[in-house]
Amino acid sequence: MIKRTIYALMAIAIMATSCSKDDDGQTTARLTLNLNGLEDLGNDYVYEGWIIVDGNPVSTGTFTSVTFPQKFNVDAEQLSSATTFVLSIEPAIDPDPAPAATKILVGDFSGDSANVNSSGIVADFSSASGKYILATPTDGENTNELSGVWFLDLSSGTPAVGLNLPDLSAGWKYEGWAVIDGLPVSSGTFTDVADFDDNATTTPFKGSLGDGPPFPGEDYLQNAPGSLTFPTDLRGKTVVISVEPNPDNSPAPFTLKPLAHMVPAGATDHSTIDMGTGPVTSLSGTVTR
Repeated sequence: MIKRTIYALMAIAIMATSCSKDDDGQTTARLTLNLNGLEDLGNDYVYEGWIIVDGNPVSTGTFTSVTFPQKFNVDAEQLSSATTFVLSIEPAIDPDPAPAATKILVGDFSGDSANVNSSGIVADFSSASGKYILATPTDGENTNELSGVWFLDLSSGTPAVGLNLPDLSAGWKYEGWAVIDGLPVSSGTFTDVADFDDNATTTPFKGSLGDGPPFPGEDYLQNAPGSLTFPTDLRGKTVVISVEPNPDNSPAPFTLKPLAHMVPAGATDHSTIDMGTGPVTSLSGTVTR
């Protein structure tokens, strides 16, 4: 009899800690996020969690800190009925109550937990690969060919697609970078690996002719950032392909970087070079209710 009483009290205590009533008398339950690899979004954007209940998104709250675990009080009935958890990136001042297109993590609940990842909502980069050359085709000269990087394959003698990347979901774009003396300098954003960068006609770095090949790339010939001097020499520097939120309020690369490669010290211009797997190809975490 004593043991049964103790067990009953323990069960009541557990229920009391997992469910409670808020000021409006609504019964709430605790949702815990334990996520890996997220980066600070700055002042203009926040992360927002969502549970999918009967096919509809229900917000679980916003946050800016990327220190975990984090806990949120959510309507108990809705949380128990939720089938999926989604994490999105939202404007800090957001007049739209619906989730933004920029969704970064997703996972289905199995019992009281969900394993969430970016592969199911951004893209799966497990088969990503890339090639690039060093060249500066936009200035009509042959004196600074080691200053530019173009993500194309020249092994056949004719420029061909150099990047093997999956299509991104809405709200995301690719961006090329050269990390020069520790400073990442963008080569431009793109969504099509067989076309010009989005900034092909407006970038401050390409040469004055503006006639680069129809592939992502940059010559780094003019308007160098204050600490750098262009033209430069990319040998020994690192080239990177990142995945960026769109819109993007940060001048730095985002956390997802599926491809990266340090340019060999002995690299020659117009020779095709293979890229390697980047430092962060997916994000993951667990959500418990």
